[in-house]
Amino acid sequence: MDGENVRPINPTPSDIPSPTPVPAPGTLVVDTSRADRVGEFRGVAGPYWSLRPVGGGVEWEVEPRHVRAAVLIEQLRTRTARLNARSRGEVL
Repeated sequence: MDGENVRPINPTPSDIPSPTPVPAPGTLVVDTSRADRVGEFRGVAGPYWSLRPVGGGVEWEVEPRHVRAAVLIEQLRTRTARLNARSRGEVL
């Protein structure tokens, strides 16, 4: 019972959360704070990451803790939607 709820004096590397690795520009990621919205990573803006819609549009910023890599089906769905919009003349 002694010390079971006490933090270690010198934290070990496993006790310290590792920062989220920064993806390469253009990588498709998912913003979990905005209903799993898929966006293209554009860069780092202070403590936030800048994302933009795959088909173009206004960029938005998100905390890195709310971002995860897009799985293959999300990437495919997003790119297909963009190509379909392009074929209809909605985007360049």
